[in-house]
Amino acid sequence: MPDLTKIEAVTPATPAAPEAPVEPAKAEKARSLWGDAWADLRRNPYFIVSSVLILILLTISAFPGLFTSADPTKGDLVKHFLTKPELGSIGSPDWLGYDGQGRSVYARLIYGTRASIIVAVCVTAIVTVVGSITGMIAGYFGGLTDAIMSRVTDIFFGIPFLLGAMVVLQAFTKRTVWTVVFALAFLGWTQINRVMRGAVITVKQADYVHAAKALGAGTPRILIKHILPNAMAPVIVVATIALGGYVAAEATLSYLGLGLASPTISWGVDISAGAAQIRVAEHILFYPSIMLSITVLAFIMLGEAVRNALDPKLR
Repeated sequence: MPDLTKIEAVTPATPAAPEAPVEPAKAEKARSLWGDAWADLRRNPYFIVSSVLILILLTISAFPGLFTSADPTKGDLVKHFLTKPELGSIGSPDWLGYDGQGRSVYARLIYGTRASIIVAVCVTAIVTVVGSITGMIAGYFGGLTDAIMSRVTDIFFGIPFLLGAMVVLQAFTKRTVWTVVFALAFLGWTQINRVMRGAVITVKQADYVHAAKALGAGTPRILIKHILPNAMAPVIVVATIALGGYVAAEATLSYLGLGLASPTISWGVDISAGAAQIRVAEHILFYPSIMLSITVLAFIMLGEAVRNALDPKLR
């Protein structure tokens, strides 16, 4: 028989305290291409600087009366003929001097912003819509449709841009902001067309497009809901950079006497007038040129920032 004296008392084991339930780690929400682009743009100094400059330019073009009370079309040859700038009087009509007709250079600089911004924005909007639609149709359907539309695009693409705009403007006896917009948009859509066509050819091979077709989605739905949002990134980059180019193109045509003309106020018109008097009043040429350069630079900087944000290879 076993020796009962050597049997140790066994204390019952204390039940272990139940462990606190472990909360599953919250999965970080995946960001889309546009979310990543916006997060990158907010940290990009080029985007911040260019956005501030463009915001100021848009404010000037929309509300020029906030920046000067002078009439840009009223001149006084007796009192202000080629008067030099008075740099100490910031914001006054005398600040940047007067031109050969006694008009305030500062007032014309402020009011000239509107014509350049309207031309650039309207031309960009038109060429983006026309180029995107034609490029999307050509890239998606392919075959004969693509061949015909590509040959038409090649014809327009082969015409020199400024030379073609000059020829188109010659057909109008009265040249306004809208005739310049039409002349520039008439030949400016080809680059957007090429970019959109290439993007659509790439996107339409994606699995989600094939899945939409298998589920019975119609062509308009596939183009608008699936292809267009995923093919717009390179188009936005090209259109943003082109904005600055259209500002310069409008000024070039006005400088050559084929674009805007008096009484319309434009930087190109003032640069043309200042070039004839550069030896005696260089300020007439200098200040509109500086304003034009700043505007073009702001749009180019914005386009570069957007390009870097939308291209994952560059980040």
